[in-house]
Amino acid sequence: MQDDEDAFVYDEASGEWISAAEAAAKAPGDAIEVRDAVGNVLADGDQVTLIKDLVVKGAGQTLKRGTLIKSIRLTGDAQEIDCKYEGIKGLVLRAEFVRKR
Repeated sequence: MQDDEDAFVYDEASGEWISAAEAAAKAPGDAIEVRDAVGNVLADGDQVTLIKDLVVKGAGQTLKRGTLIKSIRLTGDAQEIDCKYEGIKGLVLRAEFVRKR
């Protein structure tokens, strides 16, 4: 088993291998703040409602304005959120089309 001092991880931002200790120190400052259409900060597990009708590509249906989406998950992108909605697998919405409930 390796010590943490000897472990290295690949940093995708810089494209270099860095020590695990350096990566751990870098992690808290890398938090991306995701905001909804009116400026509220979103977090994992929040409930959101749609602010406009959205046609879902590949699913053949339209999500109507006011639809409640429960338990969102942040993806790490500043504008994308991962959602679960019955009948649609892998639904990813842009934060600009939702409002925190």
